[in-house]
Amino acid sequence: MARVIFITGASRGFGKLWAEAFLKRGDKVVATARNLSTLDDLVKTYGNLILPLQLDVNDRAAAFEVVSKAKQHFGVIDVLINNAGYGLFGTVEETTEKEARDQMETNFFGLLWMTQAVLPIMRKQGHGHIIQLSSVLGVATLPILSIYNASKFAVEGLSETLATEVKGFGINVTLIEPNGFATDWAGASAVNSEPMDIYNPVRAAFQAGLTDEAFGNPEGTSVAILKLVDSENPPLRLMLGKVALPWTKQVYAGRLAEWEKWADVATAAHGK
Repeated sequence: MARVIFITGASRGFGKLWAEAFLKRGDKVVATARNLSTLDDLVKTYGNLILPLQLDVNDRAAAFEVVSKAKQHFGVIDVLINNAGYGLFGTVEETTEKEARDQMETNFFGLLWMTQAVLPIMRKQGHGHIIQLSSVLGVATLPILSIYNASKFAVEGLSETLATEVKGFGINVTLIEPNGFATDWAGASAVNSEPMDIYNPVRAAFQAGLTDEAFGNPEGTSVAILKLVDSENPPLRLMLGKVALPWTKQVYAGRLAEWEKWADVATAAHGK
């Protein structure tokens, strides 16, 4: 059965790839972008199956407005994919206030506004699936991506809580946690803080880890997204790529070992 899929940040990267994957199989897609001309090729190919809408997710009122338009146009919103976001490269000390606030506005608050806008519709329908594009950097961190890491950790906490709040309404929530993929996320889409020379060794170590093998082919993710949307019991978390899960298991093993080492101190702190 064809579904109505709402995707933010559909102008490029994962968003556009996934939009086309849904359209190819006959689903209807609401695709948002800041620049609608980036969706002209999809409109030309798929016609009435796609509804392109201009949106800056940082604008809460606009988020509610486009969700209302989508509901009026297609009558239902089965799936929301909160894909809009970008990467900010810079250490904690290098990052300006504006850079930090802008990162959180898009990656966290924009996602929150879209989620809030679609929830009343999905509750009334009695079904829905909210898919949040997080990152493996929402469960583990890398240097030079300090505020990006923080924004995805915030998305993780919000969405895990949301899942417990809306399950009774027939609404599922899934966090997608990709490792690195060969999109322009680290290129044209990225923002870079003004570097400080003192952090050059940290930057060099970070760059040394960015091997071609570590980055997946983004086109390979489409099959996974289709399977996720089609699942009757979707997971709360879905990692994408062959690096994400092994790395996360290694990180969590280290965390557990450290927590256990300090367990006596932690227990004594309970005070009774």
